[in-house]
Amino acid sequence: MGIADDAVEIRARGWRTLASLHGLIDAALEKDLTAQVGLSVVEYTLLDALNRQDGWHMRMAQLARATALSPSATTRLVTRLEDRNLLSRVLCADDRRGIYTELTPVGHELYQKAKPIHDATLERVLKQAEEQPELAPLARILHEFSVA
Repeated sequence: MGIADDAVEIRARGWRTLASLHGLIDAALEKDLTAQVGLSVVEYTLLDALNRQDGWHMRMAQLARATALSPSATTRLVTRLEDRNLLSRVLCADDRRGIYTELTPVGHELYQKAKPIHDATLERVLKQAEEQPELAPLARILHEFSVA
């Protein structure tokens, strides 16, 4: 095995560790958010992205990037959340082709209920992952990053 082969294996091992930790976090968040506030992880991610914006609005392309979804999947997600009165779409005053999506008061209230659940679940899963030798180094880094 040459130096290049070692580098490839190290990167692959790192990627597997990241994917494993992501899977643990995602599954726990999905379970807790769905059970306690009726939101999926991607729905929470979208509400979180909107909440972090000044004025709570974003264009659809920005939402697609924030949620790591395709434009069509983002549109379907926004429609579902709009049907639940969690967000609304408004025309951009500067560009009539542009549509903004923003949180409704109901969406903001649900986000405020979901955020502590999200944060507590993330904290719990990172602590548990720190106890698993193969996940511990990455979990510690993320844990330190999340409390900084």
